Amino acid sequence: MPETQTEVYSLHRPVIQRAPVIFASPHSGAEYSAAFLAGTALDRRAIRSSEDAFVDRLYDAAPGCGAPLLAARVPRAFVDLNRAADELDPAVIDGIGRSAHNPRISSGLGVIPRVVAGGRTIYSGKLSAAEAERRLRRYWHPYHDTLRGLIEDTRDRFGEAVLIDCHSMPHEAIESHARPGQPRPEVVLGDRFGAAAGREVVDRIEAAFVAAGLRVARNAPFAGAYITQAYGRPSRRVHVVQVEIDRALYMDEQRVEPSAAFPAFRRLVGGVVADICGALRQEMPLAAE
Repeated sequence: MPETQTEVYSLHRPVIQRAPVIFASPHSGAEYSAAFLAGTALDRRAIRSSEDAFVDRLYDAAPGCGAPLLAARVPRAFVDLNRAADELDPAVIDGIGRSAHNPRISSGLGVIPRVVAGGRTIYSGKLSAAEAERRLRRYWHPYHDTLRGLIEDTRDRFGEAVLIDCHSMPHEAIESHARPGQPRPEVVLGDRFGAAAGREVVDRIEAAFVAAGLRVARNAPFAGAYITQAYGRPSRRVHVVQVEIDRALYMDEQRVEPSAAFPAFRRLVGGVVADICGALRQEMPLAAE
């Protein structure tokens, strides 16, 4: 299957795109440069704690099901591709003025993150504004140019486009939001409470995960971030659904390694991918047909 690889991302295309679906993983990048690692006091395991490790591998059945898979290579701790380019943190970038209150920036999770999971600080000092601009120009913009092109091409060909924004969530995040007496979800779908995707599309995606035996919730505790907000336009036939999967289902979070359950869970997600592509292909025939 055709593949394009850059320092920013890997794009795996099907021989023929048969479904109006795109899978993209903006937080699974794990290419940490020696210079970046030398500039942080965190060890390699700690710096990876915000990474959606192995999520791109969970969804690698997509091209075989007729849908492209766009997987980031640049790590989230270096530049966060699921943030707006102007979400710049004055606490980590020199010369940046304070803007209106932004909870992501305040918590250290802007487009150039200040912290990793658990609030651990990445840098001992500040980065220059020139370095921040370089990262945006070299990494952020190429990823989003490619993502935007995939969405536009898919909508032009099929009349609709559905972006599955692939993520993972720490097990403790689900535990802390669990309702007393209620089973905790294993998958959380975020559509910004209907603003980013049509109900029928989200219903189909939920049905695929439920059919695989997974417990699914919507919009709590994760409703979607920048990518769902920026690209989800149901009125323009572009639907974006953020999918968060409990990391405990397939990895050792402390070691940042696949667990013994990883191969079987990867096959399960592959079946979900096939189900989603098949269902949405049937409901959204080619615009030309």
